[in-house]
Amino acid sequence: MSRIHEALKKAEEERAASQGGPSQPSFAAAAAEPPMTAAAEESTAAGMPAVGVPLGSAMPSFASPFSLDALLARCPQLPWTPDQKTMLFFNGDDNGRGIEEFRTLRSRLYHAREKMALKKILVTSALPKEGKSFTAANLAQVLVRQHGRRVLLIDADLRGPRLHMMLGTTSSPGLADYLQGGSDEFSIMQRGPMENLFFIPSGQEISDPAELVANGRLKFLLQRVEALFDWIIIDSPPAVPVSDASVLAKACDGVLMVVRSNATPVDMARRARQEFPDQVLVGVVLNGTDSEAMSYTRYYYDAQQKNVTESKS
Repeated sequence: MSRIHEALKKAEEERAASQGGPSQPSFAAAAAEPPMTAAAEESTAAGMPAVGVPLGSAMPSFASPFSLDALLARCPQLPWTPDQKTMLFFNGDDNGRGIEEFRTLRSRLYHAREKMALKKILVTSALPKEGKSFTAANLAQVLVRQHGRRVLLIDADLRGPRLHMMLGTTSSPGLADYLQGGSDEFSIMQRGPMENLFFIPSGQEISDPAELVANGRLKFLLQRVEALFDWIIIDSPPAVPVSDASVLAKACDGVLMVVRSNATPVDMARRARQEFPDQVLVGVVLNGTDSEAMSYTRYYYDAQQKNVTESKS
């Protein structure tokens, strides 16, 4: 019998005696009392209130801070001013140039999702200026157009961030601040006028992006917020000039490679392709196929199986 049980019983006996009646166990004393933990015993001995947590049992559970309510409460809504020429789904034209191609890309991703776990997608290219940021941003937008789908877009190109300019919003606080330990998950996340689209910008400028993306905190970030989103789209630096993309890909489920028609050298495309294992390369987006129109006129998507087959032939 513990000290608490003895004290309760004694108090009940004294109360009953003062009232001239037999002692009756109180509700608290009659209930089966769990054994106290060593910590509770020590706190009781020191005159502190004890918490009755049984030895060997789990600690009491509390509501997770990573809930939809917490996300909506702590993630600020900012007045984005998107670039109407490149952010295709903000201008209200559902039949505009490039819209259908992104819908097709979305369908192919859902098809690939039937065969593999696919939520966190890295979007990269062999070289700069091939359209990876444009593809990442519009892919996030077309995914969120489906009712009830929540999408997180992350600018992980800490060397040449562009997504905040395309969306017309601030670049900080953002990913770099989180990777350095200066901000938490919700303080770097923002949302704009498009419902269910959330965005983590690149953050403050840094001098050592390679070391920062390799410190493991991005993977930790994704693990903490992943359950809140249906898709997470990550824009990364080009794969050939720097090592960031191959490092970032390790925290993702799949990789989309953007190749610019009549611009990307074949040897550079092959070299970029070799940075990623067959099983993570989901497909290739061919950008700028019509020289007479804007760079986003046509997109083609090769499903994962086709890429794997061709790479082995």
